[in-house]
Parts: sequence; structure tokens; C-alpha cells
Amino acid sequence: CKHTDLDSAEYWECHVRNLATTLFHPVGTARMGPADDPRSVVDARLRVHGIERLRVIDASIMPNIVSANTNTPTMMIAEKGADLVKEDWRKKERVEL
Repeated sequence: CKHTDLDSAEYWECHVRNLATTLFHPVGTARMGPADDPRSVVDARLRVHGIERLRVIDASIMPNIVSANTNTPTMMIAEKGADLVKEDWRKKERVEL
């Protein structure tokens, strides 16, 4: 951006185009919601709508990105997801016995 005048609109456009980057913390690509919401992918138990025995248990279910690193909330989602899977298997075992 040396070819532009310091603090000009062209200078800042050059910086944005050349230096802007992502931190690769995408979230919200598998929205949680009711099955009748065409934008939702999973239900409250993290099960994918319309597909049996498939869950999404990661940062993609977050409706909004957090203001810090997504690692801790993602671990919390994983812990909760593991609990949900165990609960469902326990219920299934009781019914089949």
C-alpha cells in the first residue's frame, strides 16, 4: 500500500484488500431449530432433521459467534452432545429389554 497516500480512502482499501483475513472460527452453518423452519438443520437434541442416527455436535450449531475464541463453547457443546447421545441410548436399552 506504499503507492497510496497515507490515511486516504485508497490506502485503507488497499489494507483491507491485502491484510484482512479470517481466524477460521466459522459458526452457525447448521442452525438449531424446529423441523418446520427451513433454515434449521438440527433439533434441540442435536439430531439432523429427517435423517435418523445423525447428529451435528460442533460449533456449527451456534446461532451467533461468541466474542472470544470458539474453543471453549465448542467443548461445552461436545460435552452436552455426548450426554444427549448417552441419554438416548439408555432410553433405547430400557425399551428393548
